[in-house]
Amino acid sequence: MSTFRASRRQLISGALLYGAGLTASSPVGAQSPRYPARPVRLIVPNAPGSSVDTISRLLGQQLTPLLGQALVVDNKAGAAGAVGIDAGKLAPPDGYTVIAASSSSVTVAPLLQKAISYDPLKDFELISLVALLPNVLVCRTTLPVNKLSEFVAYGKAQGGKFNMASAGPGSVSHLAGVALSAAGGFEALHVPYKGGSQSVGSVVSGETDWTLTPAPVAMALVKGGRLKILGHSMPKGTQPLGPVPSLAETLPGFEFTSWIGWMGPKGLPPEVLDGLRRQLTLALQTKEIREGFAVHGAVPHSSTGEAFREFLARDIEQTRKAIRLAGVQAE
Repeated sequence: MSTFRASRRQLISGALLYGAGLTASSPVGAQSPRYPARPVRLIVPNAPGSSVDTISRLLGQQLTPLLGQALVVDNKAGAAGAVGIDAGKLAPPDGYTVIAASSSSVTVAPLLQKAISYDPLKDFELISLVALLPNVLVCRTTLPVNKLSEFVAYGKAQGGKFNMASAGPGSVSHLAGVALSAAGGFEALHVPYKGGSQSVGSVVSGETDWTLTPAPVAMALVKGGRLKILGHSMPKGTQPLGPVPSLAETLPGFEFTSWIGWMGPKGLPPEVLDGLRRQLTLALQTKEIREGFAVHGAVPHSSTGEAFREFLARDIEQTRKAIRLAGVQAE
């Protein structure tokens, strides 16, 4: 169980402070009068409507007036995010191209795809984390359980015929689900789909029994009464989803949190990095962002570049362990 205790508790607790210590309000122009002189492109290596895309667009609405220039979302999906990440890596390091990275594209994909050549810790400038995304345990409404202890007991009684949906082999929902079944001591039959919306839809229809998926994919269906929610994957004591309990309350130490952060091509000038980080911090503190993120189960969280780097290194190691447990091989 301790394998899946992410060493990120201090960062997650700090999320609720929305970037305490990074609250300088001076505009980007105070560091670099000429920046930005034109719109800034934000590469989103995911399809429109994905959680990364949704969060990025919400953030862009608040950042545009702070930057004094438009933040233009450029969706470049493909190869589990590698297409967009590579495009950002090769962009000129002038501050006019930044990347909306995520646990899927930056942590999981390089560990599972041999063709990926980028090293997230070496090949980019890390600007800031922007959101923590709890994974949520949701099940079909007809499943005869109402809390995690009942869910675990039910799973143990099914003899391996407890159908777990995922967004595909090696996806966050696959790795998180395998980690949960291991922590709970029950077997689950993995049923992979081509994306989060399809996997969650299979639970709604009753084709599968449950999934542990990033909150933005499922919360609208939970609120509409089409899914039953049993818990979230952030640490015990945190409440990103109001009264929804942490899975760690029943399975001590269990944590499996997704994230979104901004990075840029290697060589971004320090004044650009600092300016973008300050404006991100200001945007993440706004009421509009807090409320907009909450609808999707996301927690605003700014950070220094170094804190982001430490967070990412721990996330990579935790994911590496989950991949070994899931028996997924790099292809």
